[in-house]
Amino acid sequence: MNLSKRDFLQVLASATVAGMGLARWAEADAATAGQALYDIAPLPGTGRGEGFVSFLHMTDCHAQLLPIHFREPSVNLGVGSMAGQLPHLVGEHLLKKAGVPAGTALAHAYTYLDFERAARRYGKVGGFAHLATLVQRLKASRPGALLLDGGDTWQGSATSLWTNAQDMVDAGKLLGVDVMTGHWEFTYGMKRVKEIVEGDFKGKAGEGAATPHGIDFIAQNIKTTDFGDPVFPPYVIKEMNGVKVAIVGQAFPYTPIANPRYMVADWEFGIQEENMQKVVDEARGKGAQLLVLLSHNGMDVDLKMASRVRGIDAIFGGHTHDGVPVAVPVRNAGGVTLVTNAGSNGKFLALMDFEVDTRSRTGRVVQHRYRLLPVFANLLPADPGMQALVDKVRAPYKDKLAEKLAVTEGLLYRRGSFNGSWDQLICDALMEVQGADIAFSPGFRWGTSLLPGQAITRELLMDQVAVTYPYATLTEMRGETIKTILEDVADNLFNPDPYYQQGGDMVRVGGLGYSMAPRAPMGARISDMRLAGKPIEAGKTYKVAGWAPVAEEASRAGHKPVWEIVEAWLAGQGGRVKPRRINTPRLVGVQGNPGLA
Repeated sequence: MNLSKRDFLQVLASATVAGMGLARWAEADAATAGQALYDIAPLPGTGRGEGFVSFLHMTDCHAQLLPIHFREPSVNLGVGSMAGQLPHLVGEHLLKKAGVPAGTALAHAYTYLDFERAARRYGKVGGFAHLATLVQRLKASRPGALLLDGGDTWQGSATSLWTNAQDMVDAGKLLGVDVMTGHWEFTYGMKRVKEIVEGDFKGKAGEGAATPHGIDFIAQNIKTTDFGDPVFPPYVIKEMNGVKVAIVGQAFPYTPIANPRYMVADWEFGIQEENMQKVVDEARGKGAQLLVLLSHNGMDVDLKMASRVRGIDAIFGGHTHDGVPVAVPVRNAGGVTLVTNAGSNGKFLALMDFEVDTRSRTGRVVQHRYRLLPVFANLLPADPGMQALVDKVRAPYKDKLAEKLAVTEGLLYRRGSFNGSWDQLICDALMEVQGADIAFSPGFRWGTSLLPGQAITRELLMDQVAVTYPYATLTEMRGETIKTILEDVADNLFNPDPYYQQGGDMVRVGGLGYSMAPRAPMGARISDMRLAGKPIEAGKTYKVAGWAPVAEEASRAGHKPVWEIVEAWLAGQGGRVKPRRINTPRLVGVQGNPGLA
């Protein structure tokens, strides 16, 4: 695909702001534009050899093997000390902080601004075949560079669900992932995770790979519930260009709470800050001159941890899907830790270059440079080997994936602190098909976006609901119980102490209107709950629809998977789905917050 002159100049402007020195061309095609955006010279002095280390970082791709559209949030509220701080900036506020001009390719990648028009202009993002090309390009100019995968890789698509994650395991190996930690991976169950880590990841050649490629799966914060033994290695040490480098793993701390406990019944999780310090000290004691943390904490938790744990040079973070264009420096008793977060859905690849003074046994960072690179599918040719693998794993399901269920007349998206239009569609379907008064849909942050006029295929629906516990439920709840649920989820999201946040977005609500004061104390955030204009009564019983229950008994109760409910609803829409009226709570006390568009 050729870019117009105007589009190309926009790409150049974006790249220039990102710190990439570029010449000027009068006319150029997509390949040249891609070269301008992605050909980033190593740090000055790299040619001298020793002391130069590079990391590539991806996270939260949620099994998206193909290029997609993904709208960044227009609401990403921060409260307490995080109000107005990264990552809780949206739109123009984020662009100003990053020094990126509006109307550019990078502005589209980093924000929701003018999303529909910009998406049609710049095309889709991500796709493993295009990501593979970028990984190879950057590794070629940085010998020894490591590719880190922050997790949430095996879940989020129909094919990952139907192949029991094998499609993503093979794709990750072929991509050249070196080190990985996890979260949604654990929803395949302990046995399946261990089978992959102890089998596929132990150097066995990946599908289509020319040579065997092993992956280190690490997590310092997962231990057995009986004796407290480590389930996975807490860290790995590698030598890169004369530098002894340690990578410590941190899996999602709240997996047994946010996801079904029975899937990880023999393992305990947690933040485990004290153990983190011990692990860091141990790795440093073994001679690590540079130490980084591959984290699935969520960025707010990473920022707090960076202020309290000594000896971490950088945190490559995930879980909260924040595409943050800059590395945030955090001071602690041992110096400074750089905190990053690399977005989601295969949309970004982060690059961090370090120069380390190797004359010191403990090491010292001389200089660093960070880039968050959008993976524009139109600017990166598909890698043939990866494309062949993607085509192969999708082939058995091709017709089923492509089946057209309806056409959307409005933009469908999910990501944001409160309801998105995709969530609203699911809530509407749950209520109408099951005859419910109210619907709750989990505050999941994954799920691709659809532009108006785009067909809702089975694949694109499954992008929103592909979990291993997908059952739809219908429960009678008293009004007081409904308030308690909303208060509990609100505290998970807006607790002023990041260590008590579980990193999802607010539960999505259909039918029920309410007010929310994010800055209020626990138990006092939710008020004025109404159904059809009438106040919810504490002692009255209401029919509440939901899905993705974490209780084990729900999986044995004969409930239908949620996709069957939504497909039935779509079938009754006459082939076209009207724009959804999004049910957003009335927000109190956050006017002027730069995390609110």
